[in-house]
Amino acid sequence: MLNAAFFTTIAQLRELPADSFAEVAFAGRSNAGKSSAINTLCNHKRLAFVSKMPGRTQHLNFFRVEESRYLVDLPGYGYARAPKDQKHIWQALIGGYLGRRPQLAGLILIMDIRHPLTDLDRSLLDWFRPSGRPVHVLLSKSDKLSRSQALPVLRQVSADLLEAGFNATVQLFSSPKRVGVEEAEAVVRGWLGVTKKAPAQGEETGESSP
Repeated sequence: MLNAAFFTTIAQLRELPADSFAEVAFAGRSNAGKSSAINTLCNHKRLAFVSKMPGRTQHLNFFRVEESRYLVDLPGYGYARAPKDQKHIWQALIGGYLGRRPQLAGLILIMDIRHPLTDLDRSLLDWFRPSGRPVHVLLSKSDKLSRSQALPVLRQVSADLLEAGFNATVQLFSSPKRVGVEEAEAVVRGWLGVTKKAPAQGEETGESSP
């Protein structure tokens, strides 16, 4: 698992960490499972706050993985009850960060597998397109569908993104069932340049080191 800890919350782009070398952003519609995905990848129950009220995350939350390397939790989007002025602030913050942050290595985009590639997802991808960075889509809550139902969605989303010209990969993901966790972690580690530490002697077998 990724070893991450909360670092800072920012409300304006000028507050972005100056020491950053590489960042991976996590985005998704409110209630798509973004916070759960971050917590699962980091083996932490409450690193990213899982709210019963969508739209709670209103700032950019930075989690430090290693020296100058961060995960960035973006505000959830698409929550209809949010005030219009608040929505505009979120859009400016997300759009400015995704389009102009040179340290941003890639975007993890979480979509509910039952409602993938909404108009809001496509808008976010369009904000990100000028950066030229890769996108990795997690089709979350895949445990809600059978495999025979999930695989056609996976293929269709992959085809749609390819046709739209995005540098994107797609996978099935489920936080409670831990589906696709290792695959997603490998993508994040690769983008950040963080290697996975080998288990200590005897850790995998449960034996004690001599």
